[in-house]
Amino acid sequence: MTRPDPRKTAALSAALSGAVDLGALKARADAARQAAAAPPASSGSGDNGSAPWIVDVTEASFQAVVEQSLQVPVVVLLGASYSPESQQLAASLTRYAQSSGGAWILARVDLEQAPRIGQAFGVQSVPTVVAVAAGQPIDAFAGPIADAELSQWIARLLDALRDRLPGIRAGEARAGAPAQEEVVEDPRIVAAEEAFERGDYAAAQEYYSQILASEPGNELAKEGLAQARFAERAEGVDPAVIAKADSAPDDVEAQLAAADAQVALQQVEEAFARLVGTVRRVYGDERDRVRQHLVGLFELFPADDPRVAVARRNLAAALY
Repeated sequence: MTRPDPRKTAALSAALSGAVDLGALKARADAARQAAAAPPASSGSGDNGSAPWIVDVTEASFQAVVEQSLQVPVVVLLGASYSPESQQLAASLTRYAQSSGGAWILARVDLEQAPRIGQAFGVQSVPTVVAVAAGQPIDAFAGPIADAELSQWIARLLDALRDRLPGIRAGEARAGAPAQEEVVEDPRIVAAEEAFERGDYAAAQEYYSQILASEPGNELAKEGLAQARFAERAEGVDPAVIAKADSAPDDVEAQLAAADAQVALQQVEEAFARLVGTVRRVYGDERDRVRQHLVGLFELFPADDPRVAVARRNLAAALY
């Protein structure tokens, strides 16, 4: 199954290193291991969702909560009260945390009340979720995601850390959960992926489009639809079209096909530059067609891919 891409892990690690005394964390590691059998202590304030491993974090309690990542993963939800997406994701995470037995800690941060925590993590949008283990960010994603996808993300996190953080097994024992939690997959996504894998790209697009008709914010479906559309186009593209496009810069059809061929050949920057150059040369409906094609190619890559960021800036300059 597709999973959320990790977001700026290295940058988050560096930011957190400056915000938390990691030396003190390491010095307390042995004590934390000895305390693993006990439930994590609450270090926040306010309503904790009826479990001590769900905490509302303030700037004053931030370091104490992160210290608990020596025992179990700490999932930091960085949201805001004005954001409906933040409230939706908070409700889902709280529900999963309540039944976790303390195998992981949910740390809820209201960035309106604790803006410096958001600065420490380099938050660009809300909601953002960061997983912290042993004082270091190890995975993150931005934006709301479907519950099935969120459940899978949590399960993968616990699987990756179960042998490193002793509190995970202790929490699972308290919850009465099996060591390996069964992940519930969305059957609609499964059907779409199966169609994609057998090369039936039209059927995959239909499945993904049906999902998006009822759930416009489903990121898995958005990404899958973009991939299926591209795969269908790229399947019939002859790499020789690149030379043809080079010799006919005003042939829009050739430029679009050549860009697809270059992406398929991993010549991503060259493909982006080709279409930005075409936008500069054409006008009216043709310009908008090229722009939309380029934006569609952007959707094949993580939003923070530096090649996408550069191309977006160049496209904006070409348009305005």
